[in-house]
Amino acid sequence: MKNKVLTILKEYSVITFGIFLVAVGAYFFKFPSNISTGGVTGLAVVLNQAFPVLTASNYVTIFNTVFLVMGFIVLGKDFGIKTAYGSIMLTVFLELFDLFPLPFALPLTNEPVLELFFAVLLPGLGSAILFFYHGSSGGTDIVAMIIRKYINMDCGTALLLADTVLVLLTFYDFNTHSAAYLTGLLSIAGLITKTLVVDSAIDSINRSKHFVVVTTHREEVERFITETLRRSATTWECEGAYSHNKEYAMISVMNRSQANRLRNYLKKIDPNSFVIVTNTSDIIGKGFKQV
Repeated sequence: MKNKVLTILKEYSVITFGIFLVAVGAYFFKFPSNISTGGVTGLAVVLNQAFPVLTASNYVTIFNTVFLVMGFIVLGKDFGIKTAYGSIMLTVFLELFDLFPLPFALPLTNEPVLELFFAVLLPGLGSAILFFYHGSSGGTDIVAMIIRKYINMDCGTALLLADTVLVLLTFYDFNTHSAAYLTGLLSIAGLITKTLVVDSAIDSINRSKHFVVVTTHREEVERFITETLRRSATTWECEGAYSHNKEYAMISVMNRSQANRLRNYLKKIDPNSFVIVTNTSDIIGKGFKQV
């Protein structure tokens, strides 16, 4: 029970950090520069310009509530609870940021590309963290997860489909026609970049090391993997094609820190071992993704 509570606390702490990244990227970079890379925050930018009676943060709150109900109905309780938490925390962060002094309502720099960079990077990393823990910040992230549920599609691509229409809305006039086209083009560039950022970040978070080890020290290596690293391995007896010596080949998958420890151990226990290490991020089975 204690371990379960610690796991939940750790999970929600990381989710909170992901939401914070989304909120910072939206409030300090998207909103002031009218950059819409899709999502509820992007829609809030458009509506705030057309109907300034409400702030962008208020629009985010309204639409997150609507999409949250969809998430509970279609995606289930676990996703719904995490998304509800994410939506509430995003609203809390944005409403708190609304209390900041007036200068923060203006773009932080005079460089649109620099603003775009952080408007894409921070929410993209935050969304990737949330997707990894089977949650979201609400809004069109929920639509993307629904698309992903019924169609075998990467999260970034699903987000691209869900957000494209919202980005096209940014071509409407923001003060001047030239400003509108600049904002619209930056938003399209940001949307495409966000797709790459989300998929790359999720791939990086999921990344593990796949080991193929050929060694004569079977028992020592197996003991180190199972008892010290707390992982498992599959072993079979084999024979060297050139030497015809009896050897053992084993495969195992582990995280990056465990991989470094195994590499150092093999160097010490069997310098003549043959080792192949590859990156992998799509592992299905016990200890990783469920089938």
